[in-house]
Amino acid sequence: MLGDIKAFCKWVLIAVIVGAVVGFVGAAFHYAVDFATEIRELFPGIILILPLGGLYIAWIYKICGAENDSGTNFVIDTVRENKIVPIFTLPIIFLGTIITHLFGGSSGREGAALQIGSSISNAIGEAFKLDDKDMHIMTMCGMSAAFSALFGTPVTAAVFSIEVISIGIMHFSALVPCIIASLTGITITQMFNVEPTSFNILEYCEFSPANIAKVVILSALCAFVSILFCVIMKKTSKLYKKYIPNPFLKAIVGGVIVICLTFIVGEQYYNGAGMGVIESAFETDIVWYAFLIKIIFTAVTLCAGFKGGEIVPAFFTGATFGNAVSKIIGINTSFGTGIGLICLFCGVTNCPLTSIILSVELFGSKGLPLFAAACATSYMLSGYIGLYSEQKIMYSKTKAEFIDRKAQ
Repeated sequence: MLGDIKAFCKWVLIAVIVGAVVGFVGAAFHYAVDFATEIRELFPGIILILPLGGLYIAWIYKICGAENDSGTNFVIDTVRENKIVPIFTLPIIFLGTIITHLFGGSSGREGAALQIGSSISNAIGEAFKLDDKDMHIMTMCGMSAAFSALFGTPVTAAVFSIEVISIGIMHFSALVPCIIASLTGITITQMFNVEPTSFNILEYCEFSPANIAKVVILSALCAFVSILFCVIMKKTSKLYKKYIPNPFLKAIVGGVIVICLTFIVGEQYYNGAGMGVIESAFETDIVWYAFLIKIIFTAVTLCAGFKGGEIVPAFFTGATFGNAVSKIIGINTSFGTGIGLICLFCGVTNCPLTSIILSVELFGSKGLPLFAAACATSYMLSGYIGLYSEQKIMYSKTKAEFIDRKAQ
């Protein structure tokens, strides 16, 4: 009993420190990304500098010896292996993400946040001289604080960090530090008036057998779109590696392609994170092909070496797909948009519990039963593919069978 109390006090202290430090950095990161986005929107022609921005990112990673950085995959790997996310990851991913958003690359920011959080927590863990097993928990602790600080969804952040590593096995030893760090992180960002991410569903569908069936149909379609999202990301990465292995040339070519795509589309809705379009999808109709264009923009951007993350683009893809399909199957458009957003997140991350909690933190609990059905459907039908190749799926999605395989 005394040992449990000592461990509890140790982790509460460390988690508060991690959450506070990550919260301060997360607030700065939030405002920096927002400022970069505002500059791009004021001066849309700045997108023409995107190839040079990519070249600069490749150069920074080269001189720091991080040209083979695998982003969130490396963070996930550190939880299982005796590795750490080095502290120099913080400034280079911070700067790389700002450059990507400033010049119009299609990217989120959660991937960067996870790397920032884990690099800080690993540095704090080393300062406390923690052993290898505790350092694994520290990585999840930093992930929770950063996710919470950026999105303002503390419970989602804590559960995601525990669930995403090994699907089917949750590291409950990390529950206290992850929750405390998550709550501390959001507390700090709220002190700096960082608004939590939330969306307003204008009208919910009633809970009925007919609506359950419609939600399951929409969720199944979203699961297939999540597979498409992951496949396009992975195929684009392979094409870059095969035909443009040089990271500097790859960044230039990727930037030029994004510029060309932007001129072809004729607008910059698909550049940056696209949070404005996501918000609009809950209130008005969006062109049906918006989800596909966003996938292409994101794949070309991130696979070329630009930084940020895939989760917000997945939100965009799911929200716009749900918006388009809900009209066809007879679901309220605003509610269908929410279902699509959550199901795409679930499909690409393979995290059903996180997704259910996310639906509550983003939309409230009113539609929880239907969101739960949607997440379960998306999880099972999205197969064994995902954004993170280092993620392990420990149990089969269709039977009580131990499989222990990495996501494809």
